[in-house]
Amino acid sequence: MEDMEFYMADGELLCQYPDGSVKPVTDSDTDFIREMVATIREWYPGAYNALSECYSRSVNNVPYFHYLMVRRFLKCNFGNLDHTALDIQRTGKFNFEKVHCPLRGECRYEGEICGAKFNSRLSAAEVRVMRLVYDGISNDEIAERLYISPHTVKNHIKSVYLKLGIHEKSEFIQYAHNNNLFND
Repeated sequence: MEDMEFYMADGELLCQYPDGSVKPVTDSDTDFIREMVATIREWYPGAYNALSECYSRSVNNVPYFHYLMVRRFLKCNFGNLDHTALDIQRTGKFNFEKVHCPLRGECRYEGEICGAKFNSRLSAAEVRVMRLVYDGISNDEIAERLYISPHTVKNHIKSVYLKLGIHEKSEFIQYAHNNNLFND
C-alpha cells in the first residue's frame, strides 16, 4: 500500500498521493480494492460484515461489490481533506477521521462502518484489563475493579504486549489510539 489521503469533492471520492497527484477511486483500481477488502476483513470484521450486508444486492458481481464496500469504508472514515496525517500510510496504518455525515445519529451502521472497531485479536479478558490500563488505572485498582488478582492483571498485560509486539504502556496507548481499539 502507498501513502494516501482521501477526500470527497463534488460527490466523488478522490485520492491524493504524496507527490500531489490526485485521482478518483474507481472500480478499476482492482489491486487496491483487493488489498483493502482483505485488510477490512482481517482487521475490521464488524465493518466488513456491515458493508457486506449493505451491498448484498451486488454480491453476484464480486468486483463491483468489493468496490462499493471499499468506497463506503473510505468515505465514512477518511472523507475529509486534512494535512495532519496521511489517511493510510504505506506501513498499513490507518488514521481515522471523524467525517461529517448527514446521517450522523441516524445511520444504522454508525460505529460499525464509520469509526470501525479494530480486531486486535485480544481475548475479552485482555481487552477489559487493557481498557483500564488505557484509562490510566493502576494494576492494583484494575485487579480490584475486575475481581482478579494483581498477578492475573500482570499476566494479561504481559500477554497483550507479547501478542502486539510492544514493550511498554506508552507503546500500548499509541497502538490503541492508532487502531481505534476503544472507539474513543
